[in-house]
Order: sequence, then structure tokens, then C-alpha cells
Amino acid sequence: MRAGLGLGGGVVERLAVVVEARDVAGLGHFWAEALGWRQGKGGVVGPGEGGAVELVFVASGRRKSGKNRLHLDLTGGDDQAAEVGRLLALGARRADIGQGDVPWEVLADPEGNEFCVLPGADAAGRLAQVCQDAADPALQGAFWAAATGWQITEEAAWGVRLAAAPGTAPSLVMGPPATARHGVNRLRFALTADDLSALEGKLITAGAGRTAAPHLFTDPEGNEFHLGRPRAT
Repeated sequence: MRAGLGLGGGVVERLAVVVEARDVAGLGHFWAEALGWRQGKGGVVGPGEGGAVELVFVASGRRKSGKNRLHLDLTGGDDQAAEVGRLLALGARRADIGQGDVPWEVLADPEGNEFCVLPGADAAGRLAQVCQDAADPALQGAFWAAATGWQITEEAAWGVRLAAAPGTAPSLVMGPPATARHGVNRLRFALTADDLSALEGKLITAGAGRTAAPHLFTDPEGNEFHLGRPRAT
């Protein structure tokens, strides 16, 4: 996937979700099995060549505090109950984040990171969407469209949806409610590009902020993201 940010350098080649983990190999194995992806070297779990999104697990001793601001939504397939059962057998557990009576199931991975299982089938793969909390979905949608080169395909009261191309999965969803932050987000985005310096300039212009950490930036609502793929160690 090569999503464009206009002419010149700084073209985004890969979007990743960075996941802090106490057990990098163990949590990576869970998500490889959950998504039907391959577990590679350096904490990377991905769908293989041509996939729009990958997961990168990095070692962290931080305790989880509160609900994550970024989470994954998986498809339930033709039999949502069976898919939930499969995920529970892999090591997931049911989670209550105050969702009430909703058609999707809320689970947590072995280290407590929340994710949802949505009803309905999706032949394109098990990862349906990546969701990040947004107090101002229009602002966040516009920033991440500029950051990734993905297109805004839907805008409604629930938020904004972006896709690498219309009708493709996974999509990105920016929407409320916005959970309170508890330090650096445990799950956050990372962007790799052909020219990271050019991409950095474009993102600063679009509203990104710098942090004291090398290659770590913030979006307009303070969510951290990396330029370049971080290492597992």
C-alpha cells in the first residue's frame, strides 16, 4: 500500500498500530492467531505483502490504566458467537466498558487491551476497522486523512471513517466518546514512508506536534504516533 500525500517525497508506505506489551512474543502470538496473520521478527504481526495495516509489539513494563483510546474491531463472520468462542479459547476475556446492550461483543486480549467483535461477515479478512477516540471527529478525520493519504468515506454523528480506497478494509474510525488520557497511549499509530523528513514537514503543517522523544509526535488531540517503525525492545 502506497497512499499518497501529494507530489514529492513523504509518501506513506505502511500504517502500523504499536502495542505496548509485557510479553511481546506472547501477545504477538495471540493477535497473529486472532487475525490469521503471520508473526514476524521484531515484534511485527501482519497480513503479508499488500496489507494496509500491521501490528508492532514493543516491550513495556507500564501498567494499563483506564480504557485505551485506540482499539481494533474484528469481524464476527457468519457466526459471531462461534468467533467469540474461538477468541476466548485463544486467551481473550469478556470486558465491560459500559457498552450496555449493543450488537457487538467487547473482549480484551491477554494483557487487557479492549477490542470488539462486530456482527456480520467480511471475506476481506478478520480486521474490520481501527478506532481512535476523538472529541472532534471532523478535525481528527482531516488530520489523519492528510497523514495517511486515506480517503474520508463516511461522516456521521458516530464519527468519521477513512479507507485506503472506498469499500476496502480495514478502515480507520475517529469518533466519540474520547476517553481520558493516562500518559502516553499504550496503543498508537506509526507511519513508515519513503522520506520521513518530508513526511514530518507535511504533518507539522497539518497540525502535528513534536515531543521530547525522537520520532514521536502528537496529533491535534494529543495522541502520540511514531514516524518510522519502533523496535520491539
